[in-house]
This record gives sequence, C-alpha cells and structure tokens, in this order.
Amino acid sequence: MARLLRELVSLMGIDVNGYQATIARSVSLTGVGVHSGDSVSITFSPADANTGIVFNRYEGGEVVVSVRAVSSQVGSTDLCTLLGKAPDRSIATVEHLMAALSGLGIDNVSIDIDAGEVPIMDGSCMPFIDAFESVGIVPLSEKRRYIRVIKPVRMEMGGSWAEFIPHDGTRFEIDIDFNTPLIGRQSWKGEINAENFRNELARARTFGFMRDVEQLWASGHALGSSLENSVVIADDHTVINIEGLRYTDEFVRHKTLDAVGDLALAGAQFIGCYRSYRGGHKLNALALRALLADSSAYEIVEKPARRSATRHGELVAVSAPAFAPWLV
Repeated sequence: MARLLRELVSLMGIDVNGYQATIARSVSLTGVGVHSGDSVSITFSPADANTGIVFNRYEGGEVVVSVRAVSSQVGSTDLCTLLGKAPDRSIATVEHLMAALSGLGIDNVSIDIDAGEVPIMDGSCMPFIDAFESVGIVPLSEKRRYIRVIKPVRMEMGGSWAEFIPHDGTRFEIDIDFNTPLIGRQSWKGEINAENFRNELARARTFGFMRDVEQLWASGHALGSSLENSVVIADDHTVINIEGLRYTDEFVRHKTLDAVGDLALAGAQFIGCYRSYRGGHKLNALALRALLADSSAYEIVEKPARRSATRHGELVAVSAPAFAPWLV
C-alpha cells in the first residue's frame, strides 16, 4: 500500500521528498533499557502532519507525561539524551530511535512507551528501521519544512568542538579520537539520505570500555548493557564480542548515528553541514541550541510541491514564526 501510494503521488508530478511522512500503521517492539535494565514495550503509531514526534509515557495503563521530541525538552545528556526534566516524567536514550526516524525521513509519529527509557535493541538503530519499513512509510499532504544553515555557528567545550556551516544538502563530518590503538582517530564524512543512512550508519552499535563497567554500575548506568547490545573493549584493547565489528570503523559510524539522532531534536530536518571533533550528546545538544538561538544563522525553507512549478530541488523561504517546533 505504501509503495502504491508513493507511485501514485509521483505520477501526479508531486515531489514526495518535499512532503512530510508518517508510518502506514502501528508497530510494536520490546526490549531492555541499556541503563535502567528495565523491560520496555514501545508502540509506534501514525500521526497527522505537523504533529512531530511525540512520546507518551504510560504507567499502570495511564499516561503520566507526553513529551515532544524537540530541543527545548532535552534534560540530561550524560551518557545518553533524555527528554523531560523530572526522572519519573522523562524518556531516556532517545538518540538511536530519533536517528532512525530522521534517517528515513519520518516526521510524524506517536510513541507509546511503558518505561522511562527507549529499548536499546541490538545497540544500533537497525531494528527500528526494520520495524518502520515493515509497515511502510507514507507521505502526507503537508509540505516538509527545513532549517537551512546560512552562516557558521560553532561551539567549543574543552578539547572538543562542533559547528554548523552552510551546505547544499544534509552532511555530517564527524571525527573521534580515543586513547586506544583499537580506535585512535577515526572520521566519517558523508551526505545523509535514507539509502546512505541505512547502508553506512544504521547498523553501527554503541560501545564502551570494560574498565568503566563497575563505575557505571555504581552510578546506576549500563544496568542493561550486554554483549548482545554493546561493543565492549577489553583492557588489552581488543573487542570482546565474539562476532567482532560490523564495520572496521564502527565506532565513528556510531558516533555519527548519535549525532543524527541528537540533531533530529531540532524538530525539523536541517540543510547544512554538521562537523564535530570528539563530540558527544552534550556537545551536540549545545551546538543545536546555539544554532536555534541565533535567528540570523538559519532560515526556514520548503521544497516546492510540484516539479513543474519550479526547478526540482529548489528551496523556497517561508516565515520563521510560522514554523518553530523547537520552541514548543
């Protein structure tokens, strides 16, 4: 059905990629929270245009909080990205799920979750992508709007930095540098679209060091971490997981995946290039807030509805006050 709808819209001369999208029907997953260790059930349902991504946290069959996945709702960024300000009214570890939604171009989804943390699944975002593609992704009648970077915005934090720069497309250039010969300095650079995201980034898993495990457990983190959902690096700088790595540079690919998910909290896809060196959730969040706080650094644009109206791919500026999801 989803494929037929896309083909019909294409025959009508409409640029499908210029329209908002949702999933065709509901789909559910179960798993464990990587930090809490709690069992989690999560259900994704179609949502109307301009709804955005909304999390509904349930306890005892009742909704205790609904949170929009936008920058203004970001609380803690320690080890993961958390939405909400109070521990019992928040949703943690949203970055992999947000990366899957953004990577596939899904703008509107209602998410019901019965715990305070998104399930880690296999440590990547591929299980989410498989779930969404199993039910289909369908265009809606409303045009998609984008945040286009029009001047550089840079954020520095210690020896790390991140910046947005103008670029005709959506591009990530991520560098990491770890003091272990297994990783060292790695770079990933590329344009982000559904195909590239699925093939180049989606299967990259979260990772950690065996030497940090006891300290993480003592602080109430990584209680659900295992070799089934994390790449674990031993004290001798080798990978403990029997199957090894999925990519030779899986570490930087996962950091790029994280960045895609963190920046999806802009509330809209962005057009520009995001670069970082030794970044993480906190730096990603700070850089995004710096961009959105400077109204001279970006503009809101949309793609034309029909190919015949303007040159394919041309961007049309619209007024910013009419579209400011990050302020909600």
